Amino acid sequence: MRPRFSYDAVVVGAGPNGLAAAIRLAQRGLAVLVLEASDSVGGGARSAELTLPGFVHDVCSAVHPLCLGSPFLRTLPLDRFGLKWLNPEVALAHPLDEGEAVILRRSLPATAAGLGADGSAYARLMEPFAAGWDKLAQELFRPLLHWPRAPLLWARFGLAGLQSASRVARRAFRGEAARALWAGLAAHSGLRLEAEASAAFALVLGSAAHAVGWPLPRGGAGQVGQALAAQLRALGGEIRTHSPVESLEALPLSRVVLLDLTARQALRLAGRKLPASYRARLERFRYGCGVFKVDYALRAPIPWRATQCALAPTVHLGGTLAEIASAEGAVAAGRLSDPPFVILVQASLFDDTRAPAGHHTAWAYCHAPPGSTCDLTEAIERQIERFAPGFRACVLARHAMHAVDLERYNPNLVGGDINGGAADLRQLVARPVFSPRPYRTPVPGLYLCSASTPPGGGVHGMCGFHAAETAWRDWFA
Repeated sequence: MRPRFSYDAVVVGAGPNGLAAAIRLAQRGLAVLVLEASDSVGGGARSAELTLPGFVHDVCSAVHPLCLGSPFLRTLPLDRFGLKWLNPEVALAHPLDEGEAVILRRSLPATAAGLGADGSAYARLMEPFAAGWDKLAQELFRPLLHWPRAPLLWARFGLAGLQSASRVARRAFRGEAARALWAGLAAHSGLRLEAEASAAFALVLGSAAHAVGWPLPRGGAGQVGQALAAQLRALGGEIRTHSPVESLEALPLSRVVLLDLTARQALRLAGRKLPASYRARLERFRYGCGVFKVDYALRAPIPWRATQCALAPTVHLGGTLAEIASAEGAVAAGRLSDPPFVILVQASLFDDTRAPAGHHTAWAYCHAPPGSTCDLTEAIERQIERFAPGFRACVLARHAMHAVDLERYNPNLVGGDINGGAADLRQLVARPVFSPRPYRTPVPGLYLCSASTPPGGGVHGMCGFHAAETAWRDWFA
């Protein structure tokens, strides 16, 4: 007799990728169940009162250019479920020691104008990708090895993006301002700036700023997860929180199972069912650097020396290209960096729901060796004070999380890695294994849909979308 299935698909994990996979399958008319171990959905897109009552902090992600730029998520009517984007004209500020700041604006010509003699070089580098974002996104948000729909644009991106960020910066720009801006963008990769393909991160984040902006969800990053969950329920999908999964055998019977789990968690859950050769390949999957993060409740806005910094939700604190390269190089070598390169977000300047009237929130993080338990609060605050003297006097309360704390909060953040695995050239191609269908495992009906699959980290849902499409073609089409 044929088995009686409780669901067409079961998704383990309610992060953005798991929810995207479930939504895509539910759009196909399938019966879908999502199981989430935590008490809330969202994975890395969640908010909480971490410091004081009334101060809403983003626990992990905060600014979401790839969400608005996602070929799948942008098609969903998430505004119907309360998701409202705040998208300032100034996406990013990068202060320098002279009291000025480099500004990344949504307008590419305005950004170029602020870079002086390097403006034309910046425009030449970014304009094809910003203007062609819709076509570029179709290439970016899928496995790296594929037959391109926009071959000339994709080839142009590859020629620049597969280089090291340091090399592109020194060849393209002459001044420190443009080089510093570029270095800060590239440092989101968690790679050495001398690493191949580190330039791709600067290209993607820079062109996304000009194409769609660097938006904040009003009310906090948790609004993204809540809206995705509401969209899934509207399609008939079911979500159960407080539902940890200890084994595949414990799951309700279904035709397919999709795991929004990184390679290590997938091995723990399904290792006994996986062939030895595939298991060995997953065991070789490498994770990137960790993160140390501090959330702040503030009595006043951050007193930036460069007043342009108050125009931007995101501020990069690292000084010059050489300083940022040194800081990220130390972390890549397994050492702490002092001073670190710091990414800071001051959401309450643009969202009055984040703090009580007259008060503010901010968070700041820096990279650290994987699994580090060192307290880097002092190093981060020295870097903030460098560009905003008097910052400490504004602090009402702090909440710090080292790399191990982050993994305890979300087991997908292995060693504090927020990208679901190292994003170097090797693992951009083979993520988590080298395969034309990296979402499919050798176990019939079992798929991976986490950031350990292409296109990797970020709140874009495309790992889940492609895994769902693969499962649909294999079992239901």
